Amino acid sequence: MAEIKTKATSGSATAFLNKIKDPGTKKDCFNILEMMEAASKSKPVMWGSSIIGFGNYHYVYASGREGDWFNIGFSPRKQNITLYLMGGLENLKDELEKFGKHKTGKGCIYIKSLDDIRIPVLKKMLIKSVKRGKR
Repeated sequence: MAEIKTKATSGSATAFLNKIKDPGTKKDCFNILEMMEAASKSKPVMWGSSIIGFGNYHYVYASGREGDWFNIGFSPRKQNITLYLMGGLENLKDELEKFGKHKTGKGCIYIKSLDDIRIPVLKKMLIKSVKRGKR
């Protein structure tokens, strides 16, 4: 069975975010860091070289494959900021309708800026995802 390549590291989330060149993106990412830390009641942990995760989530697939991942997290990418929320997006349909300008992937949400979304809705989604991940 293939092992997951992205793992928790000892890297500093703050040092990683301080390397972001765009001042708007850097500010947004530090705000997201604060929101996720508050929602998860966990300190940020670098996963691989570009993802910041919060909390722990142990998964087991029907195939028997299992592993560890973070409960919620994000990554500043060139095109957008990627938000990772455990439990999938299906249970966040109502919130996503009110969220603001975004795109979704299989299990993540892409935003350009915090100015494009409704912050109270994001905070609600973070809390909901943390609770779902703890079950």
